[in-house]
Amino acid sequence: MNNIHILWVDDEIDLLKPHILFLEKKNYKVTTCTSGTEAIEMVDQENYDIVFLDENMPGLTGLETLNEIKEKQSTLPIVMITKSEEEYIMEEAIGNKIADYLIKPVNPNQILLSLKKNLDHSRLVSERTTINYQQEFRKIAMDLAMVNTYQDWISLYQKLIYWEIQLENIEDPAMIEILESQKNEANIQFGKFIDKNYTNWFLPNTDAPILSHQLFKEKVAPILSKEQPTLLVVVDNLRFDQWKAFEPYVTNHYKKKEETSFFSILPTATQYARNAIFSGLMPSDMEKLHPKFWKNDTDEGGKNMHEEDFLQAQLKRLNLTGLKTEYHKITNLKAGKKLADNFNSQKDNDLTVVVYNFVDMLSHSKTEMDVVKELASNDKAYRSLTQSWFKNSPLLEMIQHAQQLGFKLIITTDHGTINVKNPSKVIGDRDTSVNLRYKTGRSLSYEDKDVLVAKDPKTIGLPSINMNSSFIFAKTDLFLAYPNNYNHYVSYYRNTYQHGGVSLEEMIIPFVILDPK
Repeated sequence: MNNIHILWVDDEIDLLKPHILFLEKKNYKVTTCTSGTEAIEMVDQENYDIVFLDENMPGLTGLETLNEIKEKQSTLPIVMITKSEEEYIMEEAIGNKIADYLIKPVNPNQILLSLKKNLDHSRLVSERTTINYQQEFRKIAMDLAMVNTYQDWISLYQKLIYWEIQLENIEDPAMIEILESQKNEANIQFGKFIDKNYTNWFLPNTDAPILSHQLFKEKVAPILSKEQPTLLVVVDNLRFDQWKAFEPYVTNHYKKKEETSFFSILPTATQYARNAIFSGLMPSDMEKLHPKFWKNDTDEGGKNMHEEDFLQAQLKRLNLTGLKTEYHKITNLKAGKKLADNFNSQKDNDLTVVVYNFVDMLSHSKTEMDVVKELASNDKAYRSLTQSWFKNSPLLEMIQHAQQLGFKLIITTDHGTINVKNPSKVIGDRDTSVNLRYKTGRSLSYEDKDVLVAKDPKTIGLPSINMNSSFIFAKTDLFLAYPNNYNHYVSYYRNTYQHGGVSLEEMIIPFVILDPK
């Protein structure tokens, strides 16, 4: 038995008696009226699930009635029924967000189909999604048992994200729980994979993914030209699922040419990974070749103050100094608005680089502000918040201007972030770095199973701050906590978004090339 209540508005309602009886036999409740004025009053007094509305009635026309009803109840689905196929009526009705459009004479099955499409759609989609995921679940479980290359990990992670986004719209906690447990299992296996393979990626002639320090040379430089300007947008801290959340707003203006993932270097933290992108060097080489620009964890001052200098040095090394390049770092709304409003000034550049810091600020404010903790309580909410920011942001305005000016667009990031759930105890001296997902220092003691350890940082391209300094990187959803004031620390940081460690979310990150529509 369904409880769906239909309002059917037609000045010749008596002729539709067979249709109404047909629907009532299918357990739909149908109320009728013969004029637009009457329909508007009835919508005021009663809750209907859907309205069938005749376009051609004496008095208020169907279109006028449609406008009045939509003003009162903008989400009420309205199906327009008309004798006329005149284009302006269709356009007007569609512009007013009708749910469906039927041409007279209608048969009962058309009506039934329209009801199914508009009212049962979400239920049918939910059921189909659940069935499809149940089938896919076994395949993902098998893939997890066999995955052993970085390409396999990229495709498995993208598959998990696809299903996470599909399942987020259905009310089936059991399915979401199953997916969560698959993601957790995937991160455990991924930690083992990185433990075993990461150091080898820095050896010559090894099959390795593109890493942060290779990204510009391998993926960006080959498509730069004087024939078409390029806008390179690096959104700090952007996970693959967050990119998927706002992708539809980008593809209104751009068509996707290539979407791939690359791996952030460890630590998956801005001063390491983003400086590596712009310098084209690993941190130990930055320290050696550009001691003026590189700062270690324990050094005073901002760690990302020299990205533009690093970029210029890399362009010089790649013989690309003939390209006109501008670099902008956006850390607040005012700076974003200013660049968006004056974006035309970029039209003569061959390469415009915009580093946009919003998502990073969002993850930090989730740690510090209760209101953001509420708004981004889980990955679904975190995606939604990112999407909401993006569609109202100066960054989207810049992308629209870039499209009008014929810019090629590249969207990428420096690393992702993970919602940390469980503490792992670590002890270090007072010179130990403060990040929650990695530590560097001397005489660190830690839980072996919880971390990836680099006793000789040089083997993975990292500087040693002191003799005998090592690095440790938290795996899965762990965060590193000191024993002193442990309980306060743990309750403060649990369920916050952090980066620096080893997880699919932090390391496998998007790189997208788009052409203007």
